[in-house]
Amino acid sequence: MASLEKEIQQERFATEHEKAAVNILFTSSWLHSLNASRLKKHDITPEQFNVLRILRGSHPKPLMLAEITSRMLDKNSNATRLVEKLRQKDCVSREICENNRRQVDISITEKGLSVLKSIDQDEATWMSMLKNITKQEAMELNRILDKLRG
Repeated sequence: MASLEKEIQQERFATEHEKAAVNILFTSSWLHSLNASRLKKHDITPEQFNVLRILRGSHPKPLMLAEITSRMLDKNSNATRLVEKLRQKDCVSREICENNRRQVDISITEKGLSVLKSIDQDEATWMSMLKNITKQEAMELNRILDKLRG
C-alpha cells in the first residue's frame, strides 16, 4: 500500500486537513481513471455512463435534460453534448413533448440498456478493487464524506 506522500512525492503537508483534501482529490482521479479504462471497451465515457445509469433508473419514464443534469455526479458536465453523443450511438432517444413543444423527453433505448447490461457483467471485477476496505470501513468512509459535504 503506497502512501499519498509516496504517490505524489511530497514529504509533508501543512495540516492533516490539507492532506485529507489532497488525498480525496488524488483518489478521485485514480478511481475516475480506472473507471474510464473499464468503460472504454464499451465505447462510452464515465460521464456518458452516468447519463445512461440515470436514464435506466427512471426507465420507462423519460426525463428532461434539467432532471438528468441535477442527478449527475459531475455537475460541470455538458449534459446536452453527452445526450447528443449517446443519441448518435443509438443509446438514447430524444422526443419533443406533444403537450409542451419546448420540452424534450430523453429516454434510454434498448441498445443503451444492452450496453449497461454488458457493463454490469464487469461489476464484480470493478468492485473487487474496493475490497481493500471492510464493509464497516466503507460505511465509515461514506459517513465522513457525507459529513464533509454537509
